[in-house]
Amino acid sequence: MKRLSWDQYFMAQSHLLANRSTCNRLAVGATIARDKRIIAGGYNGSIAGGVHCIDEGCYLIDGHCVRTIHAEMNAILQCAKFGASTNGAEMYVTHFPCLQCCKAIIQAGIKSIYYANDYKNHPYAVELFESSGVDMIKVEFENIFEDEYSEEKLAFVADLLAKLKEQGAEDSEIKDMYEQAQLIFSNGA
Repeated sequence: MKRLSWDQYFMAQSHLLANRSTCNRLAVGATIARDKRIIAGGYNGSIAGGVHCIDEGCYLIDGHCVRTIHAEMNAILQCAKFGASTNGAEMYVTHFPCLQCCKAIIQAGIKSIYYANDYKNHPYAVELFESSGVDMIKVEFENIFEDEYSEEKLAFVADLLAKLKEQGAEDSEIKDMYEQAQLIFSNGA
């Protein structure tokens, strides 16, 4: 087994956190690390105990959902709540931060932002990061949880099912088994 680099390790944590998102439009996760240790994590969602977008839809004003707190802000606020300094820390986020999060990241003293996906990279956010000396590093994320052989496995099962059909298995049984195999080997996709 290949050992993950630190960047891949922290980015994997951010992608895992994104799975907790309650946003219908985009799931984002953020991890704050210092000295190769995770000090906080966040995902985009509603305030604690509040109504979630996945339950009632987004609350849009001028094309922006005002119900959610962005992943980056949630991670920074977690540090504030529990007394962990963000000064000199690094942030790993699944998507390039918005302009408002950019300003919070700078003010929190975070020195580097690592991101996996470009997302509406605002030119002023890039300018602010550069003028503040915050490094912006795009990390190509390798999803270690994906099964690189899923297509081959599904093809193998399809061949087996074809042989079962030749042996007289019912079409409905074959169809059900193939659909089940698709779910298993494609992680529900």
